[in-house]
Amino acid sequence: MRFTLDATDPTTRARAGRVETAHSVIETPMFMPVGTVGSVKGITVPELEGEVRAPIILGNTYHLTLRPGLDTLRQMGGLHRMMGWGRSILTDSGGYQVFSLAERRKLTEEGVRFQSHIDGSTLMFTPESVVDAQRVIGSDIMMVLDECPPGTADRAYARKSLDLTHRWAERARRHWDATEPLYGFDQALFGITQGVVYEDLRRESARVLADLDFPGYAIGGLSVGESAEDMYAMVEVSTDVLPADKPRYLMGVGTPSNLIENVARGVDMFDCVMPTRNGRNGTVFTTEGVLNARAAKWKHDASPLDPGLDRDVSQRYSKAYLRHLFVAQEILALRVASLQNLAFYVWLMGEMRREIVAGTFDAWRREWLPRVSRRL
Repeated sequence: MRFTLDATDPTTRARAGRVETAHSVIETPMFMPVGTVGSVKGITVPELEGEVRAPIILGNTYHLTLRPGLDTLRQMGGLHRMMGWGRSILTDSGGYQVFSLAERRKLTEEGVRFQSHIDGSTLMFTPESVVDAQRVIGSDIMMVLDECPPGTADRAYARKSLDLTHRWAERARRHWDATEPLYGFDQALFGITQGVVYEDLRRESARVLADLDFPGYAIGGLSVGESAEDMYAMVEVSTDVLPADKPRYLMGVGTPSNLIENVARGVDMFDCVMPTRNGRNGTVFTTEGVLNARAAKWKHDASPLDPGLDRDVSQRYSKAYLRHLFVAQEILALRVASLQNLAFYVWLMGEMRREIVAGTFDAWRREWLPRVSRRL
């Protein structure tokens, strides 16, 4: 993997760059659609390539280990071949499941013992086994195993958790060096910083991970219960310390305004389930603002779903038709809303990149922050 920094905004920390992997060139800032089990919910690979224009998607090591399983993935030649996706893949390590499945796991120095949410079977994740699993999956960018504590964790817990995450990161780094890819292309390993909402711990974590010299870095443990103000403050602390010549990935974030604000603070990469999850629930993100697709006000509205977005899904379907699909409980409603949201998110990142390169990002930011948040 290679990262090139193309431009920086003169008045904010916003950056425009390129992440090059064996499968695609990813212009940053960028957003990764979430394909947890090798599928972005309701969206086909041709749609991801065409309408969405996604250069990379995200998968999850925990879920892929359970289904379809590592033996199947190895026999299929990795996730790229199995799902017919020729562009880049990043895989989370399962560290988020340490948070989200807290009642089904046990933490030890060795790693995390999970009880499967599918059949109750036991599986053990260690820093080393997670690297091995991602070798089998064949992702272009792999993540270290970490503990993601809740945003409300007290300082004593945050300190203990951070020390464990750092020891795991060092073990993962050594194992990555000691192993080889399985499918003939290089795989990068990113470290993950933690520290809850404690500025000194966040700063320390960024320093420790930077000293381990990973190809890239993630900022983890945010958008897990803390306020937006705390999230932005912790991102600033982290990007103060993380190397400028490596990509920075904010995990699991967020709303369009979250993306804009964190790009302004020096983040390059994002992922979030919000475009598809909210889309399935009838929330649609557009260049005009956020609309509730089920609202009666759209019943006779023949205007395009998003007049400002040059995508077929945005122009072909009217607000009235999408409302009808939701009211009629048609599966197509979920797909159209999800596709629009993903296309909008990827488009928004491209707009930010253009403004950063032009040196006009801060003025654009002030104009668009209220626009992407307003309710239609």
